[in-house]
Amino acid sequence: MVRRFALPICLLAMMTMPTVAQEKKPADTPTNRGSIPAEKDPNRHQNFMARKEHLIKQGGTQLVFIGDSITDGWRNGDQRDIFEDYFGKYHPYNIGISGDQTQHVLWRIEHGELDGISPKVAVIMIGTNNLGNMHQSPEETIDGIKSVVQAVEQKVPNIKILLLGVFPRANKADDPFRAQIKQVNEAISKLDDGGKHVKYLDIGDKFLDPDGTLPRTIMPDFLHPNVKGYQIWADAIKRSVDELEKE
Repeated sequence: MVRRFALPICLLAMMTMPTVAQEKKPADTPTNRGSIPAEKDPNRHQNFMARKEHLIKQGGTQLVFIGDSITDGWRNGDQRDIFEDYFGKYHPYNIGISGDQTQHVLWRIEHGELDGISPKVAVIMIGTNNLGNMHQSPEETIDGIKSVVQAVEQKVPNIKILLLGVFPRANKADDPFRAQIKQVNEAISKLDDGGKHVKYLDIGDKFLDPDGTLPRTIMPDFLHPNVKGYQIWADAIKRSVDELEKE
């Protein structure tokens, strides 16, 4: 006589249920923080939106400066007079924000800071805070800068972009930041297409002593130019801005 044993009901139910594939976890891949739009300063964003509307009422702008605190600094003190003297005829629109990284610029562009205007030229200098504030890799910073250039081109078709190399920072030539900046600038220089859409210009050496030292007399904190530094900047880009405006 063969004995038959009944399986517990719960075990029988489990055997008859359809198999559910286990969810696979995505592979661990680095997130490119530099190219993902991120909000940082909504109050300043709203200020720029209001200024943009004022510019539109006044006939718009032919020249926009895009960047971080270094660009933001054109508004202050004697450098403001230099800015107006060199670029005022283009009714410039300065949308530099202190502390901004590429992802913050992308968010602002995505949320309207270039909508409704048709500048002929954009001067872009961004990326040092990606390296210094967020300790992003040069590769992340490069992708972020490329994304900013693409975003500007998409928002303002036919615009000419003067893409500046990231300015030098840190006092000594052998500081690790210098090597990172060099890597970034070498990569973004390849965005230059002969001036058809993008002209790349690296003016970093103009701030440095012959031995590569960054003097306090130009950047007191070894990052932000003083009025002497802004004068160097204006002199270094004026011709390129004027040429791009004429094309």
